[in-house]
Amino acid sequence: MIRAAAIAVSTLMATSAFAGGNYKDIVDTAATTEGFSTLVAAVQAAGLVDTLKGEGPFTVFAPTDEAFAALPAGTVENLLKPENKEQLIAVLTYHVVPGKVMSTDLQDDMTAVTVQGGSVTIDLDNGVMVNDASVAAADIETKNGVIHVIDKVILPSS
Repeated sequence: MIRAAAIAVSTLMATSAFAGGNYKDIVDTAATTEGFSTLVAAVQAAGLVDTLKGEGPFTVFAPTDEAFAALPAGTVENLLKPENKEQLIAVLTYHVVPGKVMSTDLQDDMTAVTVQGGSVTIDLDNGVMVNDASVAAADIETKNGVIHVIDKVILPSS
């Protein structure tokens, strides 16, 4: 898992949000980066592409493909079914905070309200954690916000 996260991080840092001297938006950055195909497919299935290409700014805690693969067997396939679109939207929007929150803005044990309506907790005691997910890469700026790569899919309370 660490190897894949390192590849995704280095790819993001190398190609990141720049394209021809211009920043890419959150969706285009994820779509052109190895390790985020599941996230991009989920955003498409949820109908959130236009939202995440919008003006923002947004802060996205972006799980890698390996983070999605670590969910119980069948979870991703089930979430991608059209009849589960609302649940998929809830999971994805739980990974998004309105505004641009850079790592320098973080304080230990702070909470942030997500677009989904729930809150995430930031813990700085053992590296940067968002709930129980570790931040593998931070402060990847895009045209409409910032991406922080995480190693787990975080789930809202039921």
